[in-house]
Amino acid sequence: MKQIKQSFFDLFQQLSDGLLDDEILLANALAEDSDFVQMNYGKIRNAGSVHQIQISLRLILENRQASAQFNIGGNEKDDLNRANHVIESLRNQIRVSPKDPFLLINTEIHNSELIATDSFSETHLIIEEIISSSKGLDLVGLFSNGIIYRGFANSLGQRNWHSRSSFNFDWSCYIHTDKAVKSRYSDFNWNSERFLAKIETIHKQLEFLSKTALTINPDNYRVYLAPAAVSELMMTLAWQGFGAKNHKTQQTPLQKLASGQVNLHSGVSLFENNADGLIPGFTHNGFKKPPLVTLIDKGQLCDMLINSRSASEYNLSVNADIEIPESLDFLAGDLARSDVFRKLDTGLYINNLWYSNFSDMNQCAITGMTRFACFLVENGQIKAPINPLRFDDSLFNILGNNLEAISIDREWILDTDTYERRSLASMRLPGLLIDNLKFTL
Repeated sequence: MKQIKQSFFDLFQQLSDGLLDDEILLANALAEDSDFVQMNYGKIRNAGSVHQIQISLRLILENRQASAQFNIGGNEKDDLNRANHVIESLRNQIRVSPKDPFLLINTEIHNSELIATDSFSETHLIIEEIISSSKGLDLVGLFSNGIIYRGFANSLGQRNWHSRSSFNFDWSCYIHTDKAVKSRYSDFNWNSERFLAKIETIHKQLEFLSKTALTINPDNYRVYLAPAAVSELMMTLAWQGFGAKNHKTQQTPLQKLASGQVNLHSGVSLFENNADGLIPGFTHNGFKKPPLVTLIDKGQLCDMLINSRSASEYNLSVNADIEIPESLDFLAGDLARSDVFRKLDTGLYINNLWYSNFSDMNQCAITGMTRFACFLVENGQIKAPINPLRFDDSLFNILGNNLEAISIDREWILDTDTYERRSLASMRLPGLLIDNLKFTL
């Protein structure tokens, strides 16, 4: 880590020393040391490691800007030559670039450093445990593990560094064809007891899944949504729900909540928790993020996520890098794990949802499908698996009058996206007990 950090800051200082009058240079480091293991039939299929340092440079002159990205390889001379060529290219771009009316960068120096203090778990030890614990299971999945780094520097003198370690195991256990139980385990420190508890749950659900699936009629059903199912709803809502731009232009699906036409359950509190998640506490423009942004408090809409462009356009203060939650935290309730089936009584236990999208954004209505191991429950006991159903209901109902309880236990759900690099987005979510969720097909 020290080598990555020092390489970035040393390179930037040399670039900063060579700037022309009135030029401002911003740089962001996006780096990782990650292991990836692909598994099939409970065995290793592919394994590899990625060590990469990507630098994003942005040159600013008289409200004009140009940016570019490139990778550095650790050879100081070669990296500096490559970076200088990039700077010259940016100078050429700026000459023909229009002025940006909403360009806003931080000019007050806020230095910071957060170094991963998590107990890093060795990949090979975790994989050995996964293999031994999943004997007899047709397990298919992807495991990623390692340290992610982010850095910021500008020619005004600001320096920020952030590193966190995490792992993400996303897997399914199959009986045959498409009959499977999907599970995931994501966190900052590997806990064997938690993983074994998930394996035990999979064994139990596979036993029920082997029974003949029932096709039930479209209707309103009492349901328990497991945290993974809740994540599908939250991801759909997050896309346009909390951004300042969406609210100022009244294009948010939460417009009726914002105007006071509807209310959510008093137990619903959502936060952008910058302090506890994976994302850094600074933006790519150098602004310092608050530790916590309250999005919904006890059912009432509170703060918006404000990036630098919205802050410039609407005269607001920056509190986010992008206007989509990257570290969403859903406050826990009082429903104990041991009481879930008893409280559900008769209804549907839903492990996963997928293909979710808005069916009516004005009503904050979302539609999607049940997926993987979902069960009909009668008198607090699983009776049989169910064939896929389509739901279509408003979050104003799901998180409003129809919400009966929120679970005590919450799960970290880290984004599985590895396109170009491992994602830093995360959610910490409970399960939800809901009465009268509407199913249409």
